[in-house]
Amino acid sequence: MSDGRRPAPARGRPRDAGRDVAILEATLLVLTEVGYDRLTIDAVAARAGVGKPTVYRRYPGKAALVAAAVEHRVPGTPPATPPGDLRAALLLTVRWLADQIAEQEIGLLGALFTGMRNDPGLAAEMRRILRRDEAAMTEEPFRSAVESGEWLVPGAAELFAEIAPAVIVHRLIFAGRPCDQPFLEHLVDDVLLPLLQRR
Repeated sequence: MSDGRRPAPARGRPRDAGRDVAILEATLLVLTEVGYDRLTIDAVAARAGVGKPTVYRRYPGKAALVAAAVEHRVPGTPPATPPGDLRAALLLTVRWLADQIAEQEIGLLGALFTGMRNDPGLAAEMRRILRRDEAAMTEEPFRSAVESGEWLVPGAAELFAEIAPAVIVHRLIFAGRPCDQPFLEHLVDDVLLPLLQRR
């Protein structure tokens, strides 16, 4: 006889992490090749070797898929910075930032810039990622600077997060020149520190 309890519902198959990675890597490849506007879920599914429903079960649309692929591609952790030395902390941070940007394909960056301009959904997703990464990048050096008695302008961390990546992207992509150590020291000594420190 039955004890009155319903049998536990059968569980579906666990999600295949290998398919997750294949989808995200296929997204980056297709995005770099054809751009955001021409990227389709069909093309990503075909490149990943999965069915289109498999992609849609994970991501509701193109913007969410591309944002997840970017997060998969860029898991970098900012370096630990020395306490009480703002210049050294900024040099370490811009070196790390320049390395992170240099590792990205120009075609991928261009596709993202264009997509953000044309798709508000992608722009919102990318700004979410940028805000998170900016907070991780600036929290330690600027908190340490304030604790050590540095006088900084209001919003110094946000100002750094706006200026430093823009200068580095321009240097690497538009000017086509390296972010070598002399350039990074120039950026910190002649641009960032005069703007961030309150005299």
